[in-house]
Amino acid sequence: MSTDTETGNLARGSLRLAPHTAEIEDPKPKLPRQFVNFTFYRARPEWRLLTEGERQSCREAFLTTVDEFRSQLMIHTYSTIGLRTNTDFMIWRIGYELEPFQEMTAAINKSEMAKYLEPTQSFLSMTKRSMYIDKDNPDHVEDRLHIVPGKSDYLFVYPFVKTREWYSRSPEQRQEMMDEHIRIGTKYRSVKLHTTYSFGLDDQEFVVAFETDYPADFLDLVQELRETKASSFTLRDTPMFTCRRRTLAECLDALG
Repeated sequence: MSTDTETGNLARGSLRLAPHTAEIEDPKPKLPRQFVNFTFYRARPEWRLLTEGERQSCREAFLTTVDEFRSQLMIHTYSTIGLRTNTDFMIWRIGYELEPFQEMTAAINKSEMAKYLEPTQSFLSMTKRSMYIDKDNPDHVEDRLHIVPGKSDYLFVYPFVKTREWYSRSPEQRQEMMDEHIRIGTKYRSVKLHTTYSFGLDDQEFVVAFETDYPADFLDLVQELRETKASSFTLRDTPMFTCRRRTLAECLDALG
């Protein structure tokens, strides 16, 4: 299903959140904020003890179960097999309500394949407008209220937590450090960043996801960002997951 179609389906949903005062007073229409979830799965050893016929039956039923929720959620899948020992594939879900996330997970848990799958990591976050301004591009279309996944071959995902000292700095000091951060990011046009927020929702403060067709560009970007002033205020930015965009059928076939 195309992103445009998925976005249209999602736009018909309603977000059950208390509106912010500023949002009530602002007459301009706003896109509703989105919930974002990255869930990583690993196949249990028992999976490979099944016959090919049994595995095929499980795969087909699992695909049907996931497809039933594509009208309520944007769903993108990635293979991580061979890239980490604790995960084989990842499902990236985006929606305007939490109920479909839970309903989909409940349906997956009832599937036959759930006996042979183990969720090893899950990150929950929301979209939110950034408080930091890109002075070179203040009217950037990506306002972070609405995730638009691209078609890049690779996705790099990790949780992010700042030190408490970061929040004790003045807004002006933080903006100054982020200006450097933003300048470096603009050098790597092949890398698209999605920043989502987890304050109070999950263990981390942010979940960051970088899309690119060139892993080397992402590596160079992260290495250069390590040398910025803002980097010294990072408390945690692991585990990091390297994911390759694949259909869910391809992800399941790779399990063996």
